[in-house]
Amino acid sequence: MASMNGPAGAIAPTKRAQSVTSDGDPVAPTIDGVRVRAAITHPDERGTVCEIFSQDWDDKPLVYVYEITIRPGVIKGWVKHDNQDDRLFMAAGSVRVALYDDREGSPTHGLATQQCFDEHSRALVRIPAGVWHAIQNVGVSDARMINCPTRAYDHEVPDKWDLPLDTDLIPFRF
Repeated sequence: MASMNGPAGAIAPTKRAQSVTSDGDPVAPTIDGVRVRAAITHPDERGTVCEIFSQDWDDKPLVYVYEITIRPGVIKGWVKHDNQDDRLFMAAGSVRVALYDDREGSPTHGLATQQCFDEHSRALVRIPAGVWHAIQNVGVSDARMINCPTRAYDHEVPDKWDLPLDTDLIPFRF
């Protein structure tokens, strides 16, 4: 077994950087326009209620709602939209959401970020049009999300662009 000062080529430990404030807020930079609204679950003796979306939280109307599942170990993405924002509610499972801002003129152009969600940290995540996103199920059961996009899906002319997961156009690797 190599010691901390062990033989040449041994991996030295690295000091972990701060990831959250003392209030629990992430310190990582966020992409302009991305909003994460923590979900609050209200329990009582009968069960629970968790609010997913309210018009009071967003200036764009609710026009379309659908559910997405991702099997364990699977990654969906990279995808972006030109004309709609996604509003993804992380309902169940454990996921890692990766985002990349490729919007010309955006103050965060070129920024890649990631954030994890599970049953202890459910949230509504608004992903602006033009931001590439991919979601990885890092859990052991199906992940479930509810999407409330700002435009209804057009089956004849989908507002959807795709890239392969290993593209060199996005500086992020799963």
